Amino acid sequence: MGAAISRAFIAAGYRVAMVGRNDSGLASELGVAARFWSVDVRDVARFDQLCSAVVEWAGRIDVLVNNAGASGWRALESIDEEFWQTMLDTNVKSVLFCTQKVVPHLSAGGVIINISSLAGKRGSANNSVYCAAKFGVNGLTQALAKELGPRGIRVNAVCPVYVETEGLREALTERDAPSGGSDVDAYFRSFESSNSALRRLPSAKEVASTCVFLASESASAITGQCLNVDCGVMPQ
Repeated sequence: MGAAISRAFIAAGYRVAMVGRNDSGLASELGVAARFWSVDVRDVARFDQLCSAVVEWAGRIDVLVNNAGASGWRALESIDEEFWQTMLDTNVKSVLFCTQKVVPHLSAGGVIINISSLAGKRGSANNSVYCAAKFGVNGLTQALAKELGPRGIRVNAVCPVYVETEGLREALTERDAPSGGSDVDAYFRSFESSNSALRRLPSAKEVASTCVFLASESASAITGQCLNVDCGVMPQ
């Protein structure tokens, strides 16, 4: 997902600072308008230095996309504190504190986009921790839109249903996942036919295009929204 979002913003004429634990080589592939920083987003102590380095490289920050996330299913009796903490730190803490450190660098017209999930709007079995995390992201989105709106900063979330990424496919191999840990492709096809109005799932490219739209002047009146990108799985 992060790769698709990076490509979309490059195509729209942005310079893109990519942040993650491991360098995939994408920044080098994208050219001089992209640069990678190796940072674990759970390590909030690194954020001040990271923001300064990005501003020194790019000159300013216009858009923050909080995309880091982790999926995982566990039945209630299997949840331990380590699982809880990892999921909350990756999915929620990173959003709050990265936003906190970036906001001083944003001027009026700045945009924050949080990659949430349909799981931030409805619960599902064996998914209580992930749902709690993504409900938290949606709550942060709405609260920060109110808080930062007077500064001219817009805050929105994008809520995809399943997007067939490597990380999601790995999570769906777990015993407690809705696939039962069995044939992931068969599970996706069954989910599409029984849940999606369009009988398909969204692509990472479609999620990325939504992010570029929300960052654009065309979306200048949109803030505090948690927008589904779900091919009609959850019409609202």
